[in-house]
Amino acid sequence: MKIEYFNIYIHYVMVTKNRFPFIYEEHRERIEKYMTGIAQNNHSRLYAIYANPDHVHLLISRSPEISDEFLATKIAVATSKFINDNQLTKGSFSWQESCAAFSVSKKGVKFVCEYIYNQKEHHKKISFESEYKEYIKHYQETIHWNKVPATNFKPEKE
Repeated sequence: MKIEYFNIYIHYVMVTKNRFPFIYEEHRERIEKYMTGIAQNNHSRLYAIYANPDHVHLLISRSPEISDEFLATKIAVATSKFINDNQLTKGSFSWQESCAAFSVSKKGVKFVCEYIYNQKEHHKKISFESEYKEYIKHYQETIHWNKVPATNFKPEKE
């Protein structure tokens, strides 16, 4: 069934391979604009982005026609190629094999946008590594995939 109206906000965190600080300040804005274009070209709207040297935060309202994995992969593959083709780093650029995607409520959009735009100051107080571990711990403590029982749900007959 086609979804005509949607309100899906996802906070993606993409990390450079081995957390190496590949993204240089002089190329940050160019990389951000490129990533924004990829989101738009995939029927999604980017609300906020900030490219730190070793990771990028994006808040995107994605189309229900595509999955989080599809969009993240599109962004990762295209930006890796863009960065390497334009020699924006020393050596070969790549992302880690996986990224994080956190749902955000409509009410939380402004807060997450402010958080993303404040990255430069924020990471002067707390390292990305320690913050990321806390993020994962916070979000995963309510989700125990290996402990979720199989459901016996059966839809009613029409």
